[in-house]
Amino acid sequence: MKTQWIKKEPETFSIRPNLMDYEKAYHAFRWEDVALQFQGLPSGGLNIAHEAIDRHANGALAEKTALVWRGANGERREFTFAQMKQESARFANVLQSLGLGKGDRVFTLTTRLPEFYIAAIGIFKNRSVLCPLFAQFGPEPILQRMKKGDAKALLTTRAIFEKKYAH
Repeated sequence: MKTQWIKKEPETFSIRPNLMDYEKAYHAFRWEDVALQFQGLPSGGLNIAHEAIDRHANGALAEKTALVWRGANGERREFTFAQMKQESARFANVLQSLGLGKGDRVFTLTTRLPEFYIAAIGIFKNRSVLCPLFAQFGPEPILQRMKKGDAKALLTTRAIFEKKYAH
């Protein structure tokens, strides 16, 4: 049987792909060019939360959708860059109020709810370290990882907590 190939012409797509010519992009790629795309912090340095969310929320993209979440039962929630900036800053403030700061490890044991992504950005804004845990771990492996990782906090949901620790 002869192999048949489906050939698609990207020029005919209704939405243009981001990467039209991989080989050309590969040979032209320079990390120095990538660094120029980052805004950096006013005080110097780089923070992924600022680059991914805040710089867009502070400009023309503030009301553009930054996150679309679809739940298992057909739920749909959307967040703009401005909303993500505000909510993640609120979470960073919560961490600060708990005495957590730069380098402190915040473990997460949660499903991929929008609040997880908001918390992750807030953790980065707080200059803390995000340490995701696998939701299928039992209580003992979770505790071992948190001890070895010098955990300062655990972010989880009521449902997961009750499932793991209710006896």
